[in-house]
Amino acid sequence: VQLQASGGGLVQAGGSLRLSCVASGRTLSDYATGWFRQAPGKEREFVVGIRWSAGSARYADSVRGRFTISRDRAKNTVYLQMNSLKPEDTAIYSCAAGSRIIFSSLGLASSYDYWGQGTLVTVSS
Repeated sequence: VQLQASGGGLVQAGGSLRLSCVASGRTLSDYATGWFRQAPGKEREFVVGIRWSAGSARYADSVRGRFTISRDRAKNTVYLQMNSLKPEDTAIYSCAAGSRIIFSSLGLASSYDYWGQGTLVTVSS
């Protein structure tokens, strides 16, 4: 599976952005999908992961209620809708996919087999 993330940009605090992760080579819905982010000088951080077969999503506490993961099967694309953005959301966001990921492991980067390049989100105060 090849993944390509896009949609990042500069937004003011309180604003919204929608990131896209387009998959090629395989059907993305056959995999668990996740979004991770890495801020400058910090470790990579889990944002959200979902097992499409079960319809169960897991969100990081820092984004729950503000971010939403969704998909468009026809476009083989997963989205990350980000609302009420904060300066601390500034990071490079990457999408990932993996097979046979159990719910409790969605937050682990090592669970994912495929990664897309990141897209930069900058939130100004």
